Amino acid sequence: MREAAPTRKTVLRLGHRIDRDKRITSHLGLTARAFGADEVVLSGDRDPSPLETWASVSERFGGRFESRFEPKPMSLLRGASKEGTTIVHLTMYGEPAAEAIPRIPIDRDAIIVVGGSKVPGEVFRISDYNVSIGSQPHSEVAALAVFLNSWIGPIDEDSRFSGGEFTIVPSERNKIVISHEEE
Repeated sequence: MREAAPTRKTVLRLGHRIDRDKRITSHLGLTARAFGADEVVLSGDRDPSPLETWASVSERFGGRFESRFEPKPMSLLRGASKEGTTIVHLTMYGEPAAEAIPRIPIDRDAIIVVGGSKVPGEVFRISDYNVSIGSQPHSEVAALAVFLNSWIGPIDEDSRFSGGEFTIVPSERNKIVISHEEE
């Protein structure tokens, strides 16, 4: 696990399409949360459903995780770039992850851009890193999970996800759920 100073890791879901991407966008945010991101920013079609899902999961399973809608994602990226935030774009057209990830600073705020519909060319230019998790079409959820696990490393679930209504206890063969509602 790479040691890091407290920084903010944001996943920007670019170009969400309500009719097509509802489930995949929901899973993208859940993956971001589980693998160490602090926030998901949703852009594209205004859709409260993924935001509600992410808030509900955080309430039930603990941890601090934020989500919001951003109507102007390119303005967000331009401003973040000017402030020194690292911008990482996950794309099958980028440089291989094995080469890029070791160079991406872990001790700075970062926005990880995950596209839905066609990604504007400006995203490629404004990004500090265009990273490919394999140069073949596949799930953006898989790409985000592989990227975050490789970049941030394994997370301490006990400390990261405290304060929820439930705790899942890892078990080789049983489903063990501890309810904290009565405590």
